[in-house]
Amino acid sequence: MIARSAKTVLPAVAMTAVSMVLTLAVVVMWLGAAVPWPVALVVGLGIDGGWLATLAYERRLAAQGDHNRAVTAVGWSFGVLAAGVLVAHALTADDSGGAWLAVAWLPIAAKALWLVHGLWECTALTPLALDAIRGIQQEARDEAAVARARLRAETATEETRLTAVTEAGARVARVQAQTAQTLAGAWSTLETVRKGEGTGRALTSVTTSVTPGVTTRWELPVWGPSETVPALEAAAPALSDEALATLVHDIRHSQTPPLSYRDMAARFRAAGHSASEVRLRAAWKRVS
Repeated sequence: MIARSAKTVLPAVAMTAVSMVLTLAVVVMWLGAAVPWPVALVVGLGIDGGWLATLAYERRLAAQGDHNRAVTAVGWSFGVLAAGVLVAHALTADDSGGAWLAVAWLPIAAKALWLVHGLWECTALTPLALDAIRGIQQEARDEAAVARARLRAETATEETRLTAVTEAGARVARVQAQTAQTLAGAWSTLETVRKGEGTGRALTSVTTSVTPGVTTRWELPVWGPSETVPALEAAAPALSDEALATLVHDIRHSQTPPLSYRDMAARFRAAGHSASEVRLRAAWKRVS
């Protein structure tokens, strides 16, 4: 954690040191001509000291998770004052004014680096948390990769299935078309043969010697009226209830074990006897 924090704190410390040295040197050189150099040194140390004091207090508040806008404003004021001293010295210097003006931004840059370092500390995480985040990200990437692979596999499988179904349907359609064409040709041939006069005469000449009375034209048989079957001249005499019961009893007990009603009724009809189903069943109930 300290090694990672050094990535931002070391540039801020270096920039602060350079800015303080330049500010002290400029104040001593600039005010040294007007006031005694100890006074100029005190002024320079006061600017750098105020800069450092506010910076130290800001760092303390940041370590406690707190923030004070007044202290931040005072710190930026000292930074702007130091930058203003460097700019004023660059503008009033007779020689090398451009060089001093080029480094006048260093106090502001130092404050900005400390701001970046504070943001770094606010967002810094422990190695355990970073490992957990990396694990979660890796797991998400793995799941996404597996989902993509599964989707590609399902897509390929569906394409293969659709291709197979399409090809099978095309084959079926071709077979059906060929079959329909063959049937159409066969029916056309049959119709031509049926309507041909020469074909009819040929069939007549061939079949006449085999089957006398054959029709002279090849036609399908036509269903016509049928003759009524004459009724039987003499119907079987109706049996009395006693005679029917005796007959049913004899047929039922003609073998062991006794016959069921269905077998008895079948033998009753086969023997040429006649009785309605109601009377036959009533006789069965009486004898059983």
